[in-house]
Amino acid sequence: ASCLVGSEMCIRDSFFASFDYPAKLTSQKDWVKTAYAKGVPMGGDLTLDPGATPKSKTPTFAVHALRDPNSAPLQRIQIIKGWTKDGELYDKVFDVACSDGGKIDPKTHRCPDNGATVDIKTCEISKNKGDAELAATWTDPEFDMTVPAFYYVRVLENPVCRWSTRDANRLGVKPLDIVPTTIQERIWSSPILSLIHI
Repeated sequence: ASCLVGSEMCIRDSFFASFDYPAKLTSQKDWVKTAYAKGVPMGGDLTLDPGATPKSKTPTFAVHALRDPNSAPLQRIQIIKGWTKDGELYDKVFDVACSDGGKIDPKTHRCPDNGATVDIKTCEISKNKGDAELAATWTDPEFDMTVPAFYYVRVLENPVCRWSTRDANRLGVKPLDIVPTTIQERIWSSPILSLIHI
């Protein structure tokens, strides 16, 4: 489980990578057992042994997240990829699982807005938007075997009132206009490092 900073609320997340995962791994009943047996968990290094004959030379990632019942529903799961080239550090964000049945745009790699709202006066959130659980099996569409890269998961909840907005409501004053009135709580995983060269 990963806990929100400064909070007792925790989102449970799992993250694995392999060159031998089947398609739609997270749809299988025993997918975690397979994920451990054929890949590496978050915090691990993904390598390809000399002479190995994997199903693919492109890594596949399996990710799962479960909401905290005392927090907002989940909106999306993202995988953030980082790499270096010519001494420069680069990163790119890929949405890999969308709530409310949303489909990822193949060009932008983003989920559609799920329409979750917050009533700023009461801090009530949408009751029918977001999911309690999200999962995905994802393959990096831009993988380059010659470039070491790292990947980590970020899970975003639906928007909620910022703490300053809640304080303003309790005091009966207008929320501060120098900061956003809402935020999206999130957690992130330990990374998986790919060290593949040809």
